[in-house]
Amino acid sequence: MSPANIVAHFDVAQLAIYVFWGFFFALIWYLRTEDHREGYPLVPDYAGQSVMDFPPMPKPKSFIMGDGSVIHAPREQDHPETFAARQVLPWAGAPFEPTGNPMVDGVGPAAYAMRHDGPEVAYDDGLPKIVPLRTATDFFLSVEDPNPIGYQVLGDDDKVAGTVVDAWIDRSEYICRYLEVETAPELGARRVLLPMHYVKVRPKQQIIKINAVLARHFAEAPGLREPDSVTMREEDRITAYYAGGSLYARPQRMGPVL
Repeated sequence: MSPANIVAHFDVAQLAIYVFWGFFFALIWYLRTEDHREGYPLVPDYAGQSVMDFPPMPKPKSFIMGDGSVIHAPREQDHPETFAARQVLPWAGAPFEPTGNPMVDGVGPAAYAMRHDGPEVAYDDGLPKIVPLRTATDFFLSVEDPNPIGYQVLGDDDKVAGTVVDAWIDRSEYICRYLEVETAPELGARRVLLPMHYVKVRPKQQIIKINAVLARHFAEAPGLREPDSVTMREEDRITAYYAGGSLYARPQRMGPVL
């Protein structure tokens, strides 16, 4: 009998490959099951019903967050039943085109995730991370950098959209996340947040320039539920609004480059 055989008709190498195949199949099953905890079941418009995919949905699992709250996955999907867009061709995979105001309706680059509708909190004290300087009295803007409070905000059309009245800082990262803008009276005299990564600061002229949107678009920018805090869902909506403007703010932006 060959030394590679346990018994006369059983090969150790063959047993090893069978064990490997079984382990690999179980691993793929486990990974695909855990993958279904976010974004499933799929609800494509063309099908009219949920698509479970393979394997089936896992049993809900509870997760205790750092602030003591509990979330479940998979969770009830919190999304609108309809959205303002239609397929340009009648088959699966065809592109969509907006039917309303895509920047407000969250279509295309203005789409956003339905994250928890509460503020993100710091790990050390459980308080909101992103707050205005008027409430974060132990923080200040660096004296080496220009202070944008009081600067005028210009849209891509070089028209005045409003004035910066405060800066919102991230207490965990020690950076400025948003500028709070009080819009011009003709735009409704409201306060909205402007993400820092969309702005160009021109300290000599004391202006803030944003190329993503025009001045009039500040009239419909997403607002806040509370004046001194921003929820994670509001953050996504705000950022998505200006991202959508990068495509939809001007009609010519939607055409081909060449």
